[in-house]
Amino acid sequence: MAKKVKRSRLAEDIFASLNEALKYARGEKADVIVHRVVVRDSDAREARHKLGLSQREFAAVIGTGVGTVRKWELGTRRPSGAARTLIEVIKNEPKAVRRAIAKRNSAA
Repeated sequence: MAKKVKRSRLAEDIFASLNEALKYARGEKADVIVHRVVVRDSDAREARHKLGLSQREFAAVIGTGVGTVRKWELGTRRPSGAARTLIEVIKNEPKAVRRAIAKRNSAA
């Protein structure tokens, strides 16, 4: 004969939550709070496109790793204050940034 296992309070809460989610998904009346997340286009992506650069090139220009740029564009990470400021400058003044990059590259 199978032994009856007593569920913990946490397990009961999780089970009840899953049942409420299933009811909601089926369109049944459920006492749930729905959170909607709207992902907007990344500022980093917009700035990168304004310069016409790949993720790798953009990362080199702003002095960070390509993985960091990817995470910014996916929305899994947010740029630091300094990086956010630089991204805003790039978005608002891409021609000035292109000139600065050209000067830096010609001096190297």
